[in-house]
Amino acid sequence: MNRFILNETSYHGAGAISAIPAEAKKRGLNKAFVCSDPDLVKFGVTDKVLDVLKGAGMAYELYSDIKPNPTIENVQSGVASYKESGADYIIAIGGGSSMDTAKAVGIIIANPEHEDVRSLEGAVDTANPSVPIIAVPTTAGTAAEVTINYVITDVEKNRKFVCVDPHDIPVVAIVDPEMMATMPKGLTAATGMDALTHAIEGYITKGAWELSDMFHIKAIEIIAKSLRGAVANTPEGREGMALGQYVAGMGFSNVGLGIVHSMAHPLGALYDTPHGVANAIILPTVMEYNAPTTGEKYREIARAMGVKGVDDMTQDEYRKAAIEAVKQLSIDVGIPQDLKAIVKKEDVPFLAQSAMDDACRPGNPKDPTLEDIIALYESLM
Repeated sequence: MNRFILNETSYHGAGAISAIPAEAKKRGLNKAFVCSDPDLVKFGVTDKVLDVLKGAGMAYELYSDIKPNPTIENVQSGVASYKESGADYIIAIGGGSSMDTAKAVGIIIANPEHEDVRSLEGAVDTANPSVPIIAVPTTAGTAAEVTINYVITDVEKNRKFVCVDPHDIPVVAIVDPEMMATMPKGLTAATGMDALTHAIEGYITKGAWELSDMFHIKAIEIIAKSLRGAVANTPEGREGMALGQYVAGMGFSNVGLGIVHSMAHPLGALYDTPHGVANAIILPTVMEYNAPTTGEKYREIARAMGVKGVDDMTQDEYRKAAIEAVKQLSIDVGIPQDLKAIVKKEDVPFLAQSAMDDACRPGNPKDPTLEDIIALYESLM
């Protein structure tokens, strides 16, 4: 038996944020707790949504104590602020950081027995759905607006932990490419490669099946066509990436990921490496490692990436072509190609053990050993 969970409602396209007041009102919601990171507030991106709320005469309180890799302390502060605000729902504006914080806050408010944030790690069977969340992504990458996952950093233990809970999914996703138009090139590239990683890992994970495959292959195709344009800030590129990352999220949220994410998470925890950059650097190397266990799937990845003549290729040829196409896209959008400037050699054993302990690791199509993970990190240095 396979389970598939998606938002109750999603809006797509330029100007979609205008739907927020009607969605809140029809649910009987009165005051929003707006979670958005400080940079988005500083540069006026958050104001686009706040102006919509003001225009509709709707009350809100802004919370922006959020870090790029949100911490336990950010969540605890958010829970306290939510309780003081008198709000009855959350609007999350931003990338994965804002949405992950919002999800954790919403779950704890509805399930106070989980006030210890660490108790939410892994697949947790919480009793109650999160307070309602309306999610407005400003990056085309994490797809947190449509997933049942969120990631929190435990600063004390230098680790990230993944939380998987069907109760945390936002009730409404507002995927408005105009909210993404101010993203700088580097962030656009990194989050876009994160989305591609979601699609590729979701397509080859152990939990993949026909329904998820349909989403993932289409997501790879859309992202491959759109990311270069999005980095150049073309409207078509922005619109394509807004859709592609969401479609990838529809799939991987329901079937899991693999060791690209397992290896990327500790880089974010230990070095504060942007998640999309870490994924992009690691992805081609792990694709090569996983290739022998993927059957004919790399042929379809190569095809979706725009490679010509894949039906005339041998298995080795189309596997290599898929990996090279991913690597070339990464190069074209300016992603670093190794971990030399990030990882310290003495940290590799800790990073590898953290990756082995990560919740994404069991979904990898090939079961890695600790030695395998160490070798993969070292090959990227």
